[in-house]
Amino acid sequence: MIDPGRPINRILVANRGEIAARIIRACDSQGIESVLAVSAADRDSLPARQATRTVCIGPGPARDSYLRPDLIVQAALGAECDAIHPGYGFLSEQSSLASLCAENRVSFIGPGADTIELLGNKLAARDIAEESGVPLLPGSKKIAEPDEARSAAAGIGYPILIKAASGGGGRGMKVVRSEAELESALVTTATEAEAAFGDATLYVEKFVEDARHVEVQVLGDESGNVIHLGERDCSLQRRHQKVIEEAPATNIPDAVLDRMRAAAIRITENVRYVNAGTIEFLYDKKREDFYFLEMNTRLQVEHPVTEMVTGVDIVAEQIRVGRGENLRISGDAVVLSGHAIEARITAEVPEENFRPSPGRITAWQAPAGDGIRVDTYCESGSLVPPFYDSMIAKIIVHAPDRSQAIEKLSRAIEDLVVEGIATNREFLLSLLADEKFVQQRHNTRTIDDMLTRRRDRDET
Repeated sequence: MIDPGRPINRILVANRGEIAARIIRACDSQGIESVLAVSAADRDSLPARQATRTVCIGPGPARDSYLRPDLIVQAALGAECDAIHPGYGFLSEQSSLASLCAENRVSFIGPGADTIELLGNKLAARDIAEESGVPLLPGSKKIAEPDEARSAAAGIGYPILIKAASGGGGRGMKVVRSEAELESALVTTATEAEAAFGDATLYVEKFVEDARHVEVQVLGDESGNVIHLGERDCSLQRRHQKVIEEAPATNIPDAVLDRMRAAAIRITENVRYVNAGTIEFLYDKKREDFYFLEMNTRLQVEHPVTEMVTGVDIVAEQIRVGRGENLRISGDAVVLSGHAIEARITAEVPEENFRPSPGRITAWQAPAGDGIRVDTYCESGSLVPPFYDSMIAKIIVHAPDRSQAIEKLSRAIEDLVVEGIATNREFLLSLLADEKFVQQRHNTRTIDDMLTRRRDRDET
């Protein structure tokens, strides 16, 4: 939990890559020194040169560096930092880091450990949503035995989604369409959840075939002020991992969006949430209704699209709240303007089942122009290490409307030059040209269905 009124003059950035560069930029804009915690693999990275100073916390593998809360806090204390910003991923939703910060009187730029612990469990979060009067998908409590899963699935009706109670990031989820698939899916999902999150607890939930993933960005401060910054559509996903995101969500009735935003505020107020968070919903296109999925207690990868349509610097607001200040904006003052779309550039080979493509970038030229933003840690000569997530950049565009934004983003991706490694550049261009996406008929299954069709075609 933050220490209200405590000055923040130096922040330890407990992350890497493009989000580290993003946080460093926010520190610079507020006259705050930045100390970047780096692994040995990131010593010579662009963010390492951008930060005021760097501290090496361990070898390349994340388990020995970025996933060690003791090393992170030790680095912050050694560098006399006032606060730690975890970014997203790694330890950003681990209550252990927030607790260790509190024990050592270092401000954690995010919610308190208790809040992270509470909302990090999806079953507990469902209970909070229910208390807040927010609609839920039919689902079960904790599943301890296969028979419990069979009973729950029979009551809910197939297809169902087996979900890990802990963690996130698209892992620990599996669609099951019949009882014959159930037991093996339970074993697979439990194994993945244990490996990824250290918790094999599962539950089941109704799977909606034609749905969109919509999330509402919220901000809260210590005085109890809570606002939303509109919503994002994150429906274009591959295996539950987001690929393209946009703001605001379109082709959803205004009345539904109003109820969704109000629901997000109720949940945020209910838990007395402090700092930036995101309430995720599933929008059922057939029923024209929505259901609570989870709350993310951190900054989201896709936060730039919200910044583009609202003009609000979310990371700067996080830091202000971390100082014990109130939000500088009220909900009435937030106006959504135009349309923004973000595409994640990854070092992968889509034609080979998205095989990672680490290595040295021999040439790099990012697109530029009015309404184009590129968040990245890359330049010519940059090393893409094999230890981490394959995302190397985000290209974000802003335009007066959605169709112009799609056109602008397509041109920007075409203008991107990357040599030395493979990227998903052509794959993203095909998504932006996809008829379902352009005509707003897409859903959370659009990419997986498209890849299945391609695979079937190649095998015949």
